[in-house]
Amino acid sequence: MAPRRDRAAGPSWSATGARPDAGSLTTETKPHSESESRPERHSAPDAHAAAAADGRAGADAPAGAGGPAGRAGIAALSLPYQVVAAVSLAVVGMFACMHLAMAFLHVAPSNTLTKQHGEAVDDWVFPEFEQNWKLFAPNPLQQNISVHARAEVLGTDGGRRTTGWIDLSGDDGEAIRGNLFPSHVNQNELRRGWDFYVNSHTDDNRPNGMRGQLSDRYIRRIAMLRLDAHHLGGRIERIQLRSATRGVEAPHWSDEKTDTRPYYRVLPWWTVTAADLPGGVTGGRTEADK
Repeated sequence: MAPRRDRAAGPSWSATGARPDAGSLTTETKPHSESESRPERHSAPDAHAAAAADGRAGADAPAGAGGPAGRAGIAALSLPYQVVAAVSLAVVGMFACMHLAMAFLHVAPSNTLTKQHGEAVDDWVFPEFEQNWKLFAPNPLQQNISVHARAEVLGTDGGRRTTGWIDLSGDDGEAIRGNLFPSHVNQNELRRGWDFYVNSHTDDNRPNGMRGQLSDRYIRRIAMLRLDAHHLGGRIERIQLRSATRGVEAPHWSDEKTDTRPYYRVLPWWTVTAADLPGGVTGGRTEADK
């Protein structure tokens, strides 16, 4: 009997997995190196070492750079200091809110709170925190001011008649009401012209310098343009203007009493000249100039 060959003595398979020829054992299987067949195990210890080094670096970091636990601000303080800081911030915040509320009530229009606690508001504001907003935020207008005009007309028959008062501001209001794109003329021309006249005249309608005389001519021309649209049936020889001022009625829920009766400021009669007409010449003289 032939002796049994031990398979461990040599390779019995080729690198490709095919059985070699019986008479040939030249094909050798190259053994894999240990480094190629085994996974690398040195990465894990290196990672643990790096983490430990980072931990030591964090422990050695000063408290000002985030503290041992990475906290900042009030959280980095000890508990007693945190309590003191929180109480201080709360007191400052309450004081700021109360001061803003008092200042707002001081400059706000009259309301229920100021009527009931106006003395306390004044005690808080005066004299250190006095407010004066007249330059930047004047009090809202609480009056309705309308401009009226009437004319002395010379008819075609030679007779003279005086018209009733015509509400020029009312005409502007009708042109604006319901109009998505109202004219700037209807919104501001007459109103600003009247303000110009009032601010450049004394209470007895005397002009203050050259601006007063300029406002006279300006408001007359505006009035003539408006009266011309009413077709008064003759030639306008003289005009007169007045303002009607009425207080705005208080809302129904308020117990405030408001005088809504009209108060009039009547201007003198002006003689109409060519300078007061569209396309007229300059140099006209009116009764207001005498």
